[in-house]
Amino acid sequence: MLDKSIRFERILMKRKAGVYIPEIKLPEGYRYVFFKPGDEKDWARIEASVLEFDSELEALMYFQKEFMPFGDELGKRCIFIEDRHGDKAATAMAWRGAFYPGGKTYPWLHWVAVKPDEQGNGLGKAISSKASRLLLEINGDTDFYLSTQTWSHRAVGIYEKLGWEMTYMKNIRHYSHVNYEKAKKVLRRIK
Repeated sequence: MLDKSIRFERILMKRKAGVYIPEIKLPEGYRYVFFKPGDEKDWARIEASVLEFDSELEALMYFQKEFMPFGDELGKRCIFIEDRHGDKAATAMAWRGAFYPGGKTYPWLHWVAVKPDEQGNGLGKAISSKASRLLLEINGDTDFYLSTQTWSHRAVGIYEKLGWEMTYMKNIRHYSHVNYEKAKKVLRRIK
């Protein structure tokens, strides 16, 4: 869940080509499943539960606008972790990337979230690893990116353990003006 008690700073992270991505075993009773039609409601429920959106409806509307136009790709890029009862506990996207100046695209690990009552079970690390490995499988061994914020400081630690590092890159949406020193200072204070 987002920790909104600390200062907000944007963070861009990069997994460099060639960096090993460990395979993290899921705890017993959990399994990976790929997106199928109707799962957008579960995605919205999970994302709203971690405070990425103010409501499930807002999250669902975002999903429908941003991802449903690429429905044919969701079945191989949007993953969930289900518990033994078939309830979705976590989600992530091995997204196809965004276009930037010169027509370049960069694959993104996107919208990683674990329901609050499932946090602390290793699901965040497992789904981040699985989605990163999907990016590798789909895109080849290239640089991958993810965006996060200081409010997700626990996730930043998970990403670092999986070989991601904070970075800077011009012309990437909201990240060309990121003050990494401020973000690092906030993160150092809470460790």
